[in-house]
Amino acid sequence: MAASNETLVCVKQVKQEVTDEWDESMPLPGDIIEGFSEHSADDFFMPMKTRSELSTQLGKISPKVEFIWIKVRRSNSLLKLQARVVQLKGSILHRKYTIQAATDHRHIVDLEDLTLQQCTELQETSWRAINVESRGFIRRGIKYDWKMKVGMYLPDQRCLVISSILFMPLLSEHSINTTTARCMAWFSAAISSGVPLVFVNIQTEQIMSVEKTNSSRRESGIFRQQIHNTPQILHGIRLWFLPGLAEISIDLIPRSNEVRFGMEINRTEEGFVCIYSVVTGSSADRVGLRELCEESLASGFLLVISRLKGKSLMPTSVCSDGLVHCCDQSETKDILTTAIEQFETIQLHVMSWPNQTRHSPPHAVGFPVLLPPKGSFPTHHDDSRPNSF
Repeated sequence: MAASNETLVCVKQVKQEVTDEWDESMPLPGDIIEGFSEHSADDFFMPMKTRSELSTQLGKISPKVEFIWIKVRRSNSLLKLQARVVQLKGSILHRKYTIQAATDHRHIVDLEDLTLQQCTELQETSWRAINVESRGFIRRGIKYDWKMKVGMYLPDQRCLVISSILFMPLLSEHSINTTTARCMAWFSAAISSGVPLVFVNIQTEQIMSVEKTNSSRRESGIFRQQIHNTPQILHGIRLWFLPGLAEISIDLIPRSNEVRFGMEINRTEEGFVCIYSVVTGSSADRVGLRELCEESLASGFLLVISRLKGKSLMPTSVCSDGLVHCCDQSETKDILTTAIEQFETIQLHVMSWPNQTRHSPPHAVGFPVLLPPKGSFPTHHDDSRPNSF
């Protein structure tokens, strides 16, 4: 029995911190290392008294063997565990060696000379971590047909289903609560304007920003100005949302005598691209967009285009100057103009809204029914003139 002030070579901690992946065949925090050997027979174990002694001996055999056996005392049991010898990172001038679990390269041991009481306390923590009863049933990996599931439940594989927008703090904002309030004001304004978004989640996000600072120094009687790039960590807010209760796929097929698809398109103040009217008899009307537009407006919602040719039209970020980064309307116009000039079929997706009754194709990309708050949804849009396509 060790005296209360006597130290032992002990596993203080391991670098693999996911305790669910620990098992009893690995060196665990609290294990007392009594010796090691290149073989499993008891006669060949070399006793160790200090961490430095163990590190030195491990360094001597490191180039020669791949695996070693260590004898550890864990509670009232004496165990033999297989391990690897590895060099500690950062110990180049004075090389230090430790052990690594034979079955997990992440499980690297941090050794320390500790008292028996300290080792016992660490062993109790390790026991709770690997005890099956305390952590639930044993987990097993099962095969999953990802290709089939993606093809069946995500018909358009370019669709990520969920969208997000990142809000950078304004220069005058020094509290994450202020940025969060501004984020929710944008979301509420989008909902109130008639965009059928569905709230999913909100989270903080660290952004690395480079701040330029000027400094002057004197060289041979001349002042020289230097610009230094100082890294700065900012905390933004990322808002996750669903683009409607579903995304409805629409294929616009122009006829040879048509010069436009027949849609009046504009952008809301929050950066969403919407269809405000559809010309009767146009290619957009033939696929049901006029009925969808009329029903959405009658229900208090806007008919929002979520994607064009598979590419998202969602606003993606709000910079520290307060500008909403959204889809460039000139690029959208060019895509539609080119398609109509070459008589090409073009695909777009529009957002579905609650209680929609018309034009619900079976291949719409759907989401769980998480309805936005009930209430009236007055429509409004910016003062710019709608674009006709």
